[in-house]
Amino acid sequence: MLMEDEVFQIADIYVPAAKRKTLDPKIVDEIAESMLEEGQRTPIQVRQDGERYVLIEGLHRLEACKALGEETIVGLLVQARRK
Repeated sequence: MLMEDEVFQIADIYVPAAKRKTLDPKIVDEIAESMLEEGQRTPIQVRQDGERYVLIEGLHRLEACKALGEETIVGLLVQARRK
């Protein structure tokens, strides 16, 4: 099954606490700079959890979009099992 890029509202994406601990502000800055020049190259990955989406992959890209004042982000909706 081919997954297609979708546009998600950043406000609807939940970042689990354990994932948040891995955040490196330097990487966020570098990605934000790259996004300003080239746009978002790699979609994030999220899974549906009721009304919201839970981030699986792409924390630094998500934070870079927030830092740039974006309200949406390109991502893939994946069917992931809860861990």
